[in-house]
Amino acid sequence: MAYYILCRAPYEIRGNMKKFGITKLLGGGVYKAAYPLHDCRFNVKSTEESCPNERFLLYKEWAHPKNFYKMQPLDLIRKYYGEKIGIYFAWLGFYTFMLALAAVVGLGCFIYGYQMQESSTWSKEVCDPEIGGKIVMCPQCDLCNYWMLNSTCDTSKKLIIFDNFGTLVFAVFMSIWVTVFLEFWKRYQAELEYEWDTVEFLEQEEPPRPEYEAKCIYETTNPVTGVKENVPFTTCGRCFRVSIGIGTVLFWIVLILASIVAIIVYRLAVFLSLSVSLKDAGDLKNLEPIKEYVTPQMATSVTAGLISFVVIMILNMLYERVAIWITDFELPRTRTDYENSLTLKMFLFQFVNYYSSCFYIAFVKGKIVGYPGKPVYLLGKYRNEECDPGGCLIELTTQLAIIMGGKAIWNNIQEVLLPWAKNLIFRYCTRSTSQKAEPPRWEQDFQLQPFSQLGLFYEYLEMVIQFGFVTLFVASFPLAPVLALINNLFEIRVDAWKITTQFRRIVPEKAQDIGAWQPILQGITILAVATNAMIIAFTSDMIPRLVYYWSFSLYEGHTDHSMKGYINSSLSFFNTSAFSDATMNAQVERLSNITICRYRDFRFPPGHPREYEYNMNYWHVVAAKMAFIIVVEHIVYLTKFILAYVIPDVPYTIKERIKREKYLTQVILHESKLKLVTKHLKPFVEDMSNQMEAEKENEVEVSEF
Repeated sequence: MAYYILCRAPYEIRGNMKKFGITKLLGGGVYKAAYPLHDCRFNVKSTEESCPNERFLLYKEWAHPKNFYKMQPLDLIRKYYGEKIGIYFAWLGFYTFMLALAAVVGLGCFIYGYQMQESSTWSKEVCDPEIGGKIVMCPQCDLCNYWMLNSTCDTSKKLIIFDNFGTLVFAVFMSIWVTVFLEFWKRYQAELEYEWDTVEFLEQEEPPRPEYEAKCIYETTNPVTGVKENVPFTTCGRCFRVSIGIGTVLFWIVLILASIVAIIVYRLAVFLSLSVSLKDAGDLKNLEPIKEYVTPQMATSVTAGLISFVVIMILNMLYERVAIWITDFELPRTRTDYENSLTLKMFLFQFVNYYSSCFYIAFVKGKIVGYPGKPVYLLGKYRNEECDPGGCLIELTTQLAIIMGGKAIWNNIQEVLLPWAKNLIFRYCTRSTSQKAEPPRWEQDFQLQPFSQLGLFYEYLEMVIQFGFVTLFVASFPLAPVLALINNLFEIRVDAWKITTQFRRIVPEKAQDIGAWQPILQGITILAVATNAMIIAFTSDMIPRLVYYWSFSLYEGHTDHSMKGYINSSLSFFNTSAFSDATMNAQVERLSNITICRYRDFRFPPGHPREYEYNMNYWHVVAAKMAFIIVVEHIVYLTKFILAYVIPDVPYTIKERIKREKYLTQVILHESKLKLVTKHLKPFVEDMSNQMEAEKENEVEVSEF
């Protein structure tokens, strides 16, 4: 109530100009700060009898790192910081609790893949000197050399960890898990709404923001009430502001896409350079363009992933300021409208910023490369990247690990070290040598960092981006839930420690739910089914292996279903005499005795009437991939919708309690109205009864007479 009054209290009136609000005074430097006070020091219990010591209790039982295994005191958090902070920590705690199950299943999938390394038939063929050691692969760039297939032996073993049947099961499991998570969160949220008395919060009229009221200069008629009211802009002005906002967001998204193209060009150039520099000229045994553990593909992936992470963080910091400016310019009416508008802008940008490189690796890289005699060039100069013989899945896994790990480290540095360092420097600069007594509470709190009005928004954004990594690309990285669980166990206590010890007390706000983040999470869960199905179909090599096992292996001369011969079946033949002039000039001096090389595709061999065109195996594999996507998507979506229908959003007991309260409210209102009516009718009833008694007495007297 005090904050509401301060935000709207006028302090200067000049003609038609009215200035009001503590926010404007703070911006003008009239006041340095305005904040509610903490009740005591976080690490020392107050000796005052009237002090509840809630901050000390929160630090001791919740914010201290040693309490990472304890349940959160949500009721005390809500009492001290308000429902808005309480609902955030409730959601974060529930999300972390549900991640435990996903992490256990993901870890089991990882262990299963790790044990499969040495027993995989196709990986053995890659490493076998008699099979992979005799297969000469075509150059992957115009200046690259030929290389032996067994040079990727270590990579193929690592790929087995993530590209196995367990990954398919885990991807389907995660698609069901996200639905169960959201449905049970709705139930838990409904319980908190009832316990915290926010069930009808959204039905109440939310007051406009002071910034909105200050700009209201145009008069209009409310279409609902018919009452004249002031608004800050006309219909055309509103369209202009929204258009500016949409245009700015689209411009920054295009800027992200341009940075992705630049990183792709970097990848192509670095791959070409490393392929030339890491090879040794000589006889056939020395043709590997690699060292023991470093390949041009892996070195390019790691460096490009690091550069992509740096670009992501830089664009993120710049766009945050732009998004806030755009939202302020649009001038939303209420605080909820402001947060929803900013949430949508920030998430659209962050979605493209964080996930675009992963989508490129998963669905673009290695898909449009042509064949050795007729490669596809980017910008007419750089030959498009190709995947390893095992596919691009291991590179996607590397990219996810770099971004998730780097983002977690960077966020923790920002959330822990920066506030602590700022407070330490501020206390050092403002220390007083003459003051011996303990400063008053307001002065101690002034030395803490101010909590931004959008501080909670950034916490939600961080977790929702992580939720996207855990769900959208989990088919390529089963350890994502494990990393997310470990990060969140620290995140809860870091956030608690931060707001309890390093920041001024937050102005309490009511909130019924997590707001616009709820539909965003639902959208991610729907998209996750499609992305994981397409990763398994197009990025991994699982579908071609299954098609070979159940179909092609029988045509290869095997009497039973087998994976033997898969590597030879998945590689096409190419006549080196059909190379382009540029490639021929680069290779002829190195290996003039090689006439046939292999490349990863399903095409007719040289000499065939339809040489280098797609063969029937290619179309069988494509049909199997499309069938897999359609079947898996429909099954998972059907299961999701059934679960969403079966699991009610509000628990039955809560519904009964709400109905009971409404019934009691109606009874009380009815009884109060009856009492009121009885009170007003009592004089009339007494008069009527007196008149009736008088009439009876008159009748008796007349009869006696």
